[in-house]
Amino acid sequence: MTTPAEQLLTALHWRYATKSFDPGRTIEPSTWQALEQALVLTASSYGLQPWKFLVITDPALRAELRPHSWNQSQITDCSHLVVLLSKRTIDPADADRLIDCTAAARGLDPAMLAGYRQMIQVDLIEGPRSAVVDEWAARQVYIALGNLLSSAALLGVDTCAIEGFSPADYDRILALEGSDYRSCVVCACGHRSADDRYANLAKVRYPATDLIEHR
Repeated sequence: MTTPAEQLLTALHWRYATKSFDPGRTIEPSTWQALEQALVLTASSYGLQPWKFLVITDPALRAELRPHSWNQSQITDCSHLVVLLSKRTIDPADADRLIDCTAAARGLDPAMLAGYRQMIQVDLIEGPRSAVVDEWAARQVYIALGNLLSSAALLGVDTCAIEGFSPADYDRILALEGSDYRSCVVCACGHRSADDRYANLAKVRYPATDLIEHR
């Protein structure tokens, strides 16, 4: 059940923010299904999963999104484009859904989880964080993004996380206006083009001694 440390580090050194995808190569269906499951299995605070993931493969829709993405070619050339959505608010129905799902998965009486339900209520629904819960939800989505990037690297799939886009235009085009979700961040997934000059550039990272302290 474990991945050798060398294999993990090799995959992370191999991955980079792919600037040029090969539009003629698509991700194998079984590999993509695994990546979708990786998104589903992402950890989140309270386990609330305040997200949705739009997987966009329709060429016409991607062409419509590209001008609102700084005209980046990854939008149209990648195999699978994922728009990661964050929940605009957290309300009692969200807490109830989590409690019901937890009880069903673990064979519990939902009443046994009343204390946990109350924690969510006083923190995210009624507490001070309720005023910035959209920012809290966005941070959860970035956990999912990181999980997708690392999982894809382990499976030999190239990715590029994209913040250079207009969330308002995405929301309009994707019919999210007035919905419970908003566009948060985008990730292009596929296979690098043979002529992507960024593929062979040295990875720039500060040394571990500057970033990690042991106390």
